[in-house]
Amino acid sequence: MSREAVIVAACRTPVGKAVKGTTRDVRADEMASAVIVELLRRTQGKLDPGEIDDVILGCAFPEGDQGLNMARPVGLRAGLPADVPAMTINRFCSSGLQAIAIASERIIANGADVVIAGGVESMSAVPMSGFVFSPNPYLAENWPGVYLNMGLTAERVA
Repeated sequence: MSREAVIVAACRTPVGKAVKGTTRDVRADEMASAVIVELLRRTQGKLDPGEIDDVILGCAFPEGDQGLNMARPVGLRAGLPADVPAMTINRFCSSGLQAIAIASERIIANGADVVIAGGVESMSAVPMSGFVFSPNPYLAENWPGVYLNMGLTAERVA
């Protein structure tokens, strides 16, 4: 019997401009936990928070107040039971999409039944290249494209 993964509910925070936008003073973990609270509200009566097998969040720059394994405190702040595990992954701009893909793969492989997945980021909280950019000297000289930002990468692909 094959399993398939389905999206039961989806929501997000409003979008604001980085640095000067309306969400500039709101912590990324607070925004993400508000999203989970809203997801639980939308599935009320259909999903017991104790049934959640994992929380997987992608974050392009996991440092500062969105650092460490921020998915864990996000889940707790959203009121999920303490035994619901969580992980934060990084694949830069596609981190949120990768989190959803990992959640789907876990469900299809029968490793989980219910997973909350998505992305979290505050472009106001962390500068574009992080707080302290420190490239590997060998790679910077021999493979400088490794450190190419997404804007320039998109231009090259186009």
